[in-house]
Amino acid sequence: MIGRPASQRIEGPAGPLEVVVESPAGSPRGLAVVAHPHPLMGGTMDNKVVHTLVRAFVSQGWVAVRFNFRGVGGSGASWDEGRGELDDMLAVVAHHRTDPQWRTLPLALAGFSFGGYVAARAAVVLAEQGLRVDPLVLVSPATRYEVPAVPAHTLVVQGERDDVVPLASILDWARPQGLPVSVVPGAGHFFHGQLGTLKHLVQSHLKAFSA
Repeated sequence: MIGRPASQRIEGPAGPLEVVVESPAGSPRGLAVVAHPHPLMGGTMDNKVVHTLVRAFVSQGWVAVRFNFRGVGGSGASWDEGRGELDDMLAVVAHHRTDPQWRTLPLALAGFSFGGYVAARAAVVLAEQGLRVDPLVLVSPATRYEVPAVPAHTLVVQGERDDVVPLASILDWARPQGLPVSVVPGAGHFFHGQLGTLKHLVQSHLKAFSA
């Protein structure tokens, strides 16, 4: 486990959800909710890519909330093939937007691998509810699932040598949307040795958003 604040429990759609909230110094610029990789493949909110996303958001003045999907860590219930996991992410967003100090702030979603797929789906649902997600940050979104089309301002980061989510599959998904993809040369799925590059890409995107 990477060092982090103590977790909390909030009410979820199928039982408690374990969350960790990290806040920047000073007044926050926005609220970001970050989703982790596949629960059945060892994915948790303490994944190093998730941790890197959180660090990037907090460094740029955002409150960052990460959470464990149902059946992981201190979260109740069990794996639901993506359906319940989407509900989990929406519940985390809804819970934290009840806080008066965060309710009117910009909302960002981010996710890695399976979490990227869930974040993309959550952004669609929230848009249908009239809630804009900006920015949306997807790292190697799991194309084995039906990842929806995303807004043009979405940041997509992909490792060149990813053997879990192949670069070709990401380009096939992005091409019909005319969506740019930031490819990290030599990086595999977990960005070993390249987490600093990933953090820099996300920070630069957030700086552009705040400009």
